[in-house]
Amino acid sequence: MDGAFRPATVVVRDGRITAVLPIDAVVETGTAETGTAAAGTAQAATEHVVPAGHVLLPGLVDTHVHVNEPGRTEWEGFASATRAAALGGVTTIIDMPLNSIPATTTVDALAVKRASAEGRVAVDVGFWGGAVPASLGSLDALHDAGVFGFKCFTAPSGVDEFPHLDPVQLRAAIEEVARIDALLIVHAEDPALLVPHEALGVHYDDFLGTRPPEAERSAIARVIDGARATGARVHVLHLSDASALPMIRAAKDDGVRITVETCPHYLAFEAGSIPDGATEFKCCPPIRDDANRDALWQGLLDGTIDLVVSDHSPSTADLKVDDWGLAWGGIAGLQVGFRAVWTEAHRRGLPLERILPFFTTGPADLVRTADRGRIAPGALAHLAVFDPSATAVIDVAGLAHRNPVSAFAGLEARGRVTETFLRGRRVASSAEGVTAVEGALVDRG
Repeated sequence: MDGAFRPATVVVRDGRITAVLPIDAVVETGTAETGTAAAGTAQAATEHVVPAGHVLLPGLVDTHVHVNEPGRTEWEGFASATRAAALGGVTTIIDMPLNSIPATTTVDALAVKRASAEGRVAVDVGFWGGAVPASLGSLDALHDAGVFGFKCFTAPSGVDEFPHLDPVQLRAAIEEVARIDALLIVHAEDPALLVPHEALGVHYDDFLGTRPPEAERSAIARVIDGARATGARVHVLHLSDASALPMIRAAKDDGVRITVETCPHYLAFEAGSIPDGATEFKCCPPIRDDANRDALWQGLLDGTIDLVVSDHSPSTADLKVDDWGLAWGGIAGLQVGFRAVWTEAHRRGLPLERILPFFTTGPADLVRTADRGRIAPGALAHLAVFDPSATAVIDVAGLAHRNPVSAFAGLEARGRVTETFLRGRRVASSAEGVTAVEGALVDRG
């Protein structure tokens, strides 16, 4: 409740936490023990005890997930993505406006997406809208329809139905979100500094050279300038270039309303260890070198980076050809990203409670959902039981992702989610899989 693990009794009624009490507290029907206690009324109470060596976590929140349905459901889909989330302890996801068809750039497209998800989600799902050239000037309607904010690209997105914004359009989007008090989340790379290419071959360094860190810094500087001038609330997506952290820190210190995320693959991997042809590691912006990874970790620890989210962007196996220039760019990690970061944190001597807020309160606060990502009175009883000492090699064929392709394949990962609860009800376990599909579609409050 206050950032430390300790024995406690968590009381749940009507899907919410009503109290966090000492371990020996008497709760109506008797003495409850560590875990989720007294769900329901006094006449129909149940008690759940978290096993020794395990900890009770707030349900994780992942605000960067590409579900891809409708239109590219063969890449993922609401059923498979939310099952993977539940098995990974993630109880809320916010779906990106691409790579679905139609992209979520209009109220009608949002309705199509919601209809695709209705009744099929194992965890709670919200939606981002898209800021593309054609939607500028009309973002307020989509905002009023309940999206949590607007995603834009400053460089080509990789799919034709979601074009990027040029510098003039980016400033117009920033001004518009400032006017309607919305949030703009930005894939920040400067196309003028990217290296055009087609086929590149099997060597990772050849791909890495096409997306230099200067491209991230240039685009982030433009976002900061716009936010500083307008007072807009902006967020930098999937930061891979740690050399951009000082300008982000300076902007924050100046009162610019900017937040930043990074992703498990940037914290767990480094360029020198990526094998030839292993295009399951391809993402944009790219995984950089070990010194850069160390600097990203420092940015977490000093508070410059606000959250860690998966950027789960899967595809079918046939799109991951062994040429770095031709392969689809995206990493699937929704179910295992938290474990991967905990593995690296443990290697660095960091305790679990040091990294947990980046997966819970950090993303929850980004989308202003104060009742998620917390174990506290009034919060939704979205919870996960976690064994921090368990170890296992990740077998992607055993994950709930639709396609068994992931950079995390073969990683000897630390930790295991053994149970996941949604509104106080167990919906998944490592022993039984997903046992209930009771997620809700959620709107911006």
